Amino acid sequence: MESNNNRRNFLKSVGTLSLGAAIISPLSAIANTNETEGIKLDAAIDQSKPQTISILQTTDVHCQIHPHDELFWENGKAVFRKTGGYAYMATMLKKLKKNNPNTYIIDTGDMFQGSELSVETTGEAFVPILNALDYDLYLPGNWEVIYGKKRMQTLLGSLDAPKICTNMYHDLGDGKRGELIFQPYTIWNIAGAKIGFLGYTDPLVPLRQSPNYSKGIIYTNPEENLAHYVDVLKNQEQCSYVIMIAHLGLSQQIALANHPECEGVNYILGGDTHERVRKPIICKYSKVVEPGAFGSFIGKLDLTVVNGKVIDDSYELLEVDSPEIKPDAAIEKLLIEKESVYQEQINQVIGYSTIPLYRYFVVENPIDTMILNALNWKFPEIDINLSNGFRFCPPKTTPDRTGNIPITNGFIFDMLPVDSTVRTAKVSGKQLKNWLEKELNNVFAEDASKRFGGWVVKFKGMEVQFNAFAEMGKRVQSITVKNTPIDPEKMYSIMACERDGDPVDMLCRMKGVMDAKNTNATLHSVMKEYLKQNSPVTPTPQKNAIILDAPETLLTQVTGVDYTFR
Repeated sequence: MESNNNRRNFLKSVGTLSLGAAIISPLSAIANTNETEGIKLDAAIDQSKPQTISILQTTDVHCQIHPHDELFWENGKAVFRKTGGYAYMATMLKKLKKNNPNTYIIDTGDMFQGSELSVETTGEAFVPILNALDYDLYLPGNWEVIYGKKRMQTLLGSLDAPKICTNMYHDLGDGKRGELIFQPYTIWNIAGAKIGFLGYTDPLVPLRQSPNYSKGIIYTNPEENLAHYVDVLKNQEQCSYVIMIAHLGLSQQIALANHPECEGVNYILGGDTHERVRKPIICKYSKVVEPGAFGSFIGKLDLTVVNGKVIDDSYELLEVDSPEIKPDAAIEKLLIEKESVYQEQINQVIGYSTIPLYRYFVVENPIDTMILNALNWKFPEIDINLSNGFRFCPPKTTPDRTGNIPITNGFIFDMLPVDSTVRTAKVSGKQLKNWLEKELNNVFAEDASKRFGGWVVKFKGMEVQFNAFAEMGKRVQSITVKNTPIDPEKMYSIMACERDGDPVDMLCRMKGVMDAKNTNATLHSVMKEYLKQNSPVTPTPQKNAIILDAPETLLTQVTGVDYTFR
């Protein structure tokens, strides 16, 4: 007779093909139980008695396959300890599922971008790893498009579990929108209840990422069809509970949870901004959580079901404390196999830092300071160097036998997964100020729905004082370039990375730049040359950006709710 595991795989494959619901057996996690036994056991469940079901979530792992240094904010200072690693995540997930077979495991995006192994294999190495982790459901994140639409479809299509996304459509050209690329929803039948899942990813991907990455895809705002699919799940599919899995960023998810279209959504299990929500943020229509990044955490939502209805919920953020966990042997073996060809180059030491490297502070941080120092060293004639406000890259804080912190080739890919060409242009002082106001509003807009994913853009050669929580257009208090107040009419040279598909007169999301041209250097080549000549480096943030109405150690852009990053 067909084994229950085979039955489960069959049901998963059905889910990937249909536009309806993928039905997962409530007893699918029980090994060596055949279908007949499963039916008998299910029939024996007394639905009038409380049953606990669990939903486990990972997100934004960014291809960090090994334990890594992680930053925590405790007692007003940064502390570091080892967390994460796929083999350690696997052990935790298996243990949690063994404790409660009524468990559903999801990943909500950014699973194919963020490391050298991913770049070298264009994501292929991660397909068997993710399949071995035995997820039940996936949502594409904003970085799943990094290798283009077709590659995204191939990678996600190679995963065993269903994929849902309720706002990504095929672009048929000439503004025509085709069908959804992925099924819009799925349903988990468990303990007599029907739990419906919708999935939304960031509609700003064509602006946040290089435009050519997502060519062929049309994204819509969740508000466009959210109420429709909530109605489908509630009234057509008769789901008693609706969960949105989202890759929108915590601010956007909070805004959505307060929007009328979100009525009927009980929980938003979010991702994208790497925030660590330890207790649900209660909004007007839904509760919102987000479980950190890099495999350092697992979010655990427990629901109590009686007579097919969810009567209670509880949530906790579990730390993947790798030193205290025995790694899963099968996953560990798979990781070694996939990395073996590239291991030597990934671990090659390029240089050293004398201080911990991390990227968690919203305003300035050592990683971007090091990137800016390298650009300024290589191109001293440029007035202003810019570095995007990326969030990815786990910290690097552990010294080796030299007493300094090694910077490997792999870590350069962690910091800068795309080896972009370095590009220069000229802009007026007025353009710079207007651009800064726009960038600061993207981070600190009072209206959470207007916050753009990412932190404050980083810069060198320019000093800016600003009020984060002032009105739009009134945040910048002063700008100096080379210690001289900015001249609105003067032209300044700037440098940043080229983005594939941007107009020729755009640089770092700044429109209308003049004399834009590529150099012969890439970000990686500049970093390697700089470290070779200057190691060990001490990239202490230089306070080029001074926030006047919040601490320089600000760790989140989220305000107005009961939440603290730690």
